[in-house]
Amino acid sequence: MIIRYAAPLRGELAVPGDKSISHRSIMLGALAEGRTEVSHFLTGADCLSTISCFRQMGIDISVDGTRVEVLGKGLHGLSEPSDVLDAGNSGTTVRLMSGILAGQPFASAITGDDSIQKRPMKRIIEPLTQMQASVVSLRDNGCVPLSIRGGRLCGIHYVSPVASAQVKSCVLLAGLYADGPVSVTEPVVSRNHSELMLRYFGADVVSEGTTVSVRPQPLLTGQKVQVPGDISSAAYFIAAALLVPGSEVLLRNVGINPTRDGMLRICAAMGADITLLNRDDSGAEPCADLLVRSSSLKGTVIGGDIIPTLIDELPVLAVLGAFAEGTTVIRDAAELKVKESDRIAVMIENLRRIGCDVEPADDGMIIHGGRPLHGAVIDSKKDHRVAMSFAVAALACDGEMEIADGDCVRISYPQFYEDLRQLCR
Repeated sequence: MIIRYAAPLRGELAVPGDKSISHRSIMLGALAEGRTEVSHFLTGADCLSTISCFRQMGIDISVDGTRVEVLGKGLHGLSEPSDVLDAGNSGTTVRLMSGILAGQPFASAITGDDSIQKRPMKRIIEPLTQMQASVVSLRDNGCVPLSIRGGRLCGIHYVSPVASAQVKSCVLLAGLYADGPVSVTEPVVSRNHSELMLRYFGADVVSEGTTVSVRPQPLLTGQKVQVPGDISSAAYFIAAALLVPGSEVLLRNVGINPTRDGMLRICAAMGADITLLNRDDSGAEPCADLLVRSSSLKGTVIGGDIIPTLIDELPVLAVLGAFAEGTTVIRDAAELKVKESDRIAVMIENLRRIGCDVEPADDGMIIHGGRPLHGAVIDSKKDHRVAMSFAVAALACDGEMEIADGDCVRISYPQFYEDLRQLCR
């Protein structure tokens, strides 16, 4: 994929549906009684992996564009899969599905692609084992493939060493099948889509501080789910509009859940011109239109409690830091090392290729911004967020950018390049 410096970005765009919410709508729709109708569903490869896994367990799911219909069979309606469940490149599918599989009265196994087979799963194996499930890493390395047998789970209060929505969600989903309440306490609150959607489908979920609890054996009922635009996908167009002089872009119906809006807060701290319009708090997930205008940015510090609210946006925030005046520090972000790639190492390597002065840190990086940057050959490591981040950088760099394995964006945003071209015309 080759991308060049762009004229000002102009126009409107509705970004694809939120990936986290799309995953959860399928999972809870499958566990609910009756029909669940999902609109603005994200049809990226990750979410399609979740659909495939539930179809293997006997759930009827139809897909028509971005509309999905799930015919749920209730909490105890899943059938034993005849083969290993394949999560593809989706860590969300593996971790959340493992919580559900731990509650089933049958044995199952789940795996994924080469990238997923390197990502840490001990963080879910430990709490599920405490709940008396049998979860075995078949290669004895704490990664998939996992063999899971559960069915008789006990209630626990799990204190998670990391603020991870995937770990929290895994335990809460397993808690639906436990013999008593299940609680999870995090160091800081991670994104809360699971809690919101569990309540929406009828579960008894209580949040207090950094602890969330669920009562077992709820009656979940099929619902209509309107998926908001994914702020993680919107982040690339926010960044592009900020960086390319003369740009003005309206992003419609973007989710602004407070556990996900760290990108907006950091952009504001950097001096970004972003206005929220038509805010809607009527549903389970708040959303708004975002009007973004090109801005002169300054460096800032990104760390602490805000990190879980923007963990997926850190690569593109690093790009903003490269173009901003002054120094941008990213810290407390060691979680980036265990994503689809080691995003700290990969971002530093590629930022240096385009002429950025950047230093590594144990849990992040220090970016000295404001230098002229140029095009280069970028190694995305098949990481969709790295590829999209440098596609944005290309629009403000001198020369052309070649992104190796740029088609990996299909994981979360299949039409990304098409939408980017539309705004650059």
